Amino acid sequence: MVDIDDAAIAVIGLGYVGLPVAVEFGKQRPVVGFDIRRERIEELQRGHDATREVEPLGLQAAELVEYTDDPDALRKCGIFIVTVPTPIDRAKRPDLTPLIRATETVAKVISRGAIVIFESTVYPGCTREVCGAIIERLSGLKLNESFFLGYSPERANPGDKEHRLTTIVKVTSGSTPAAADAVDRLYGSIVVRGTHKASSIEVAEAAKVIENTQRDLNIALMNELSIIFNRLGIDTLEVLAAAGTKWNFLPFRPGLVGGHCIGVDPYYLTHRAQEAGYHPEVILAGRRINDRMGAHVADQVSRLMMKRGLPVVGSRILVMGLTFKENCPDIRNTKVVDIVSELQQFNAAVDIFDPWVSSEESRHEYGLDCLAEPPEPGSYDGVIVAVGHRQFIEMGVDAIRDLGSPDAVLYDVKGVFPKGTTDGRL
Repeated sequence: MVDIDDAAIAVIGLGYVGLPVAVEFGKQRPVVGFDIRRERIEELQRGHDATREVEPLGLQAAELVEYTDDPDALRKCGIFIVTVPTPIDRAKRPDLTPLIRATETVAKVISRGAIVIFESTVYPGCTREVCGAIIERLSGLKLNESFFLGYSPERANPGDKEHRLTTIVKVTSGSTPAAADAVDRLYGSIVVRGTHKASSIEVAEAAKVIENTQRDLNIALMNELSIIFNRLGIDTLEVLAAAGTKWNFLPFRPGLVGGHCIGVDPYYLTHRAQEAGYHPEVILAGRRINDRMGAHVADQVSRLMMKRGLPVVGSRILVMGLTFKENCPDIRNTKVVDIVSELQQFNAAVDIFDPWVSSEESRHEYGLDCLAEPPEPGSYDGVIVAVGHRQFIEMGVDAIRDLGSPDAVLYDVKGVFPKGTTDGRL
């Protein structure tokens, strides 16, 4: 096995997860930051991170990072950390294509004794059964004899400046006890908060998928309660505030569940469960509820408009916010697009305004244009605050209401404004 303290590190995939990893290690030792997107490499070489996860000063501090899209640059490395996305397809099945391609890239340049660590979210067993097999087949090396595996799940939370790579506990694991020790020591060199060494790779893989599955189910419960209380004419957030006075009540709230983790990871676990002959009921029920919430919001807005005599067909509606969460530019798997799609099916003209998102990116991902500037006041029949960006909160509810006509409906998905100042909220 390579010397964990001296070997150069390669980080494969420089997105929300990979770049912070490359930067932290690059403050201490040589790192090759690899990404297949040439524009991403050029951007980082200029000292700019479009994800806003690493500030320019942070990039400057990582003096030992070499950014490249040339696979041959990886040959000098003895440790490989794979941090590529693991999405789902249209049928909500795991799409391992990026992971397989990244593993194939590593397999073509790996040398004896190397350690390959995966941070991408996968189902239990995937690291050994899929990634390990690819490396053996393409490299001719033997797992646990001439190369070793590790798994250390990412816990990235885009836009969160408090819970960072170095300040949260890092789960680690390895394909042998010695590999597990090496992986744990490696991450322990940058993670101030400490590490948790799991007993096996499969335990670490399972821990990752249930972290977000647990949150998904709790939010699904809140969403279902919100639907019930809406029909009963009861304000959900007031109910939660009252229930929250009990010492062990969990402070979850209803909302749109998108992004690269919570809305995706449960499907990796359910896929594996079904392969094992078990059909998960609770997990998939929660997913169905959360996947319907965009349509539910559109339905609520439409009903409020019709009560005011505002026809939805031919109306103009402004959706404020496109990202999957507040104060970050990440639009991956955002459920705001479900609101937009549903309203468009009602033949409403929908505009989107999000100061965190470029129209080029939204057009590329979803075929949607974003307004480049804040809209003119008095232009809309309905206004939906879909994401609680700080810019929207700073605008204030009165300024946002002025964007609509005098009779326009204002719907606050996140409940960021006080009750009574808007016409509806989850």
